[in-house]
Amino acid sequence: MSSEAGVRTARSRALAVLRLRGRALAVALLPAAVAVILLVGVPTGHFTGTGWDIARWTLTPLAALVLLTAAGVALVVARARPAMSPTVAIAEEAAPDLYRMVRDLADRLAVPVPSAIALTPDCDSWLEDRTHPAHGRPPPAEEHGDIADAGRHPHRRAVAAPVLVIGSPFLWWMRVGELRAVLAPVVAGTGPSAHPDIAAARRFVRGLDAAVAVTSEHRRGPVFRTVFAGLGWIARVLLRSCRVHAAEMERGVAAAAAERAQAVDYGLRIVAQEQVGLAYAGWDRLLTRVALPAWRMGRWPSRLNAGVVAALTELSRRDRLAEGFASRLGERPACDLLEEPGTVDEATSLLAARLFHGGPAGSGPDWSPVHWGDYPEEVVDRKWRTDAARLHRVLDTLGVRPGAGAESPGPDGPTLSRVLDHLTHPGPDSDPDLDPRPDPHSDPDLDPHSDPDLDPRPDPHSDPDLDPHSDPHPGPGSRAERPPSASPPADGGRGADGEREAAPAPAPVSGADPDDEDLVGTTPRSAALAARISAEVAREGAAATARAASTASAPTAPTAASAGLASPWDDRALPLLPLQPPRTGRELLADHITAMVCCAAMDTLGATPGLDWLDGPTLLVGGVRVTDLPAQVMMLIEDGDPTALRLWLARQGIRPEKPVRLV
Repeated sequence: MSSEAGVRTARSRALAVLRLRGRALAVALLPAAVAVILLVGVPTGHFTGTGWDIARWTLTPLAALVLLTAAGVALVVARARPAMSPTVAIAEEAAPDLYRMVRDLADRLAVPVPSAIALTPDCDSWLEDRTHPAHGRPPPAEEHGDIADAGRHPHRRAVAAPVLVIGSPFLWWMRVGELRAVLAPVVAGTGPSAHPDIAAARRFVRGLDAAVAVTSEHRRGPVFRTVFAGLGWIARVLLRSCRVHAAEMERGVAAAAAERAQAVDYGLRIVAQEQVGLAYAGWDRLLTRVALPAWRMGRWPSRLNAGVVAALTELSRRDRLAEGFASRLGERPACDLLEEPGTVDEATSLLAARLFHGGPAGSGPDWSPVHWGDYPEEVVDRKWRTDAARLHRVLDTLGVRPGAGAESPGPDGPTLSRVLDHLTHPGPDSDPDLDPRPDPHSDPDLDPHSDPDLDPRPDPHSDPDLDPHSDPHPGPGSRAERPPSASPPADGGRGADGEREAAPAPAPVSGADPDDEDLVGTTPRSAALAARISAEVAREGAAATARAASTASAPTAPTAASAGLASPWDDRALPLLPLQPPRTGRELLADHITAMVCCAAMDTLGATPGLDWLDGPTLLVGGVRVTDLPAQVMMLIEDGDPTALRLWLARQGIRPEKPVRLV
């Protein structure tokens, strides 16, 4: 399809959309027109009689109601703010070379120049119309005259031209020539977008879409909800009627833009498309494996775009993509088109954190930036020790005794042996953790002569978790006694008199059933522990959400990142694009056991936390990345057999009986 053919197709579909709008207007005006004719017929002596009077007095109120409804729909469509993509605006003063490149590209394509440039934390680029009054006034012609004129009146051009939205990973990963080739078909779309019929059809469709969104909100009273339900139904009918024509119109615009861009860097664009796929893979891996753990810890990496370069460099080396890689990196990167790449990177990194995870728009005590050099200590080490502390708190509530190697209770007592012993699948004849009458001589911690306050014959009914016949889901008022030698909770677990208090058992949480499908194939102890950990994580997440909501109105510290973030888009439902579904119980248990193993390795072997650009947090033993730990952990969870994990610990020189430091 040629460029002219694509424009003709798009224009014909746009006219079809406008005809639907005209028909809807005609349907709204038809009863009023008939009512006017009937009313005018009275003084002229026409349409007299009982039948005409009934028709006149029936149709006149109906016409008024239809007109009021049409006026309400038109008002909602006109006043509703169309959806706007969250972006970081880039002023021309902050990127004169980038604006100059876009202007030269538009001149080569003989199309209008975009009115402004913005960045989005995504691997995509598009044109976005922001001419609606709710989106703010366009930039003055004197500020952006060189990019907004294109031979027409400056004010008209500034209002009509769309905004060019560029994916921020492209700027850091691609070279200047590759970015120009990728943007060529996007910039070429400003030509068809400037056609009056296409622009009018787009405005109508966007208005209908915004009206549907407005009428779907449930923050009004019952009367307003009823009225808006009717208006929303009409808007949805109109939107469905023009959906096919609008889709074909956009296809025609895309085809015309692609055909027009054939003459600009076509060969280079083929090569650049390969880099688009590579950038998408690296960006997704960086967000899910590296950024997400930091976001969960209340830290947001402030150089995500620089990190994607490191991640893609590592990916290229691992996957045999390094042929010609060094020569490509020798070319000028597209981020050099920015005056201050670091400031822009920080702004887009904060926006990515808000979109994909949620969070305030500025730094605070529980939401602060972290640099890549500080990531291992401030994120990885803290994450592992937090998970290990949570694991031992859950074991405390389950009444699990400490491991045989724990020489002292309290913060220095938690050991890896305690976890391994508890998750070891018991034999058919004995279960030390569930035996209501344990042998006091089998464990020195249970010897009545070593601790006169410890009862060697605990009542199995005093703790439902120690009673094999008790309800696995205790009621909200039930409590579990923690053995004196078990590790305390993070707050020390001390009352006003300085004595440790019994930790209350967590209330059952919906979805934390040990018989869940995800936990099928695990041992009963693994399933129960995973359910308790899931409940604890859900409770902590709810508390964090409540704290964030309570401090949302509090002023936050201004940063360079928040300074570049305007919020004309709706940020009341953050995160808008969650990266992953909630972690399953099996995944949470594996993460917590792995964290405990890593803490033991750091405290007894001198291992260090590390950052792998593709896999996220990693354990370094002697400077070498550990890769075979997850398989050993899963064998313990699924089979209850710690043999493989204990052998792995022995080979590494890790002593599971030694206490570890928790947060």
